[in-house]
Amino acid sequence: MDEPDFDLELDARGLMCPEPVMLLHGKMSELVEGGILKIVATDPSTTRDVPRFCQFLNHELMLETHSGEEFIFFIRRG
Repeated sequence: MDEPDFDLELDARGLMCPEPVMLLHGKMSELVEGGILKIVATDPSTTRDVPRFCQFLNHELMLETHSGEEFIFFIRRG
C-alpha cells in the first residue's frame, strides 16, 4: 500500500510514553486544518495512544501500519 502524501513528519523512534503523544500534540499545532502528519514511532503504546489522541481531538487517523519494530501513522488535522 502506498503512503499518503504528508506535510510534516514526526520521528518519535526511541521515545517512550508519554513523549510521542506530547510531541504529537505540538506538531499538530504546526499544521493547518486538513494538513497531514506522518509519525514514526517504536513504542508499542502508540498503537493505543495515537488513535485515542485523534478521537479526543477530532483528528482523522487516515492510516496505521506496522513495519518491523516501527509503528507508522498518518493523521489529518481536524
